[in-house]
Amino acid sequence: MNISTKTITIMSSREFNQDTAHAKRAARNGPVIITDRGKPSHVLMSMEEYQRLEKKPRSLAEALADDRPEADFDWEPPRLEGPFFKVPELD
Repeated sequence: MNISTKTITIMSSREFNQDTAHAKRAARNGPVIITDRGKPSHVLMSMEEYQRLEKKPRSLAEALADDRPEADFDWEPPRLEGPFFKVPELD
């Protein structure tokens, strides 16, 4: 799992208009929330982050069809126990 630390920056519309270069620099480290009359109205982010968010998630069928070695994993279904989860004897 890739864990990265993102910094959220909050700027008013006035601050954003007066210093867009600062907003662009801040967007390299995380989202920049731009407020209008104290309420969040827009978010500025890097193109890399936008493209990451735009990626379409894989379907289950695509994940199962992935034959790369790093996509393989072992999985054991959990055993259900209790009075209502008895396995019937099929003799």
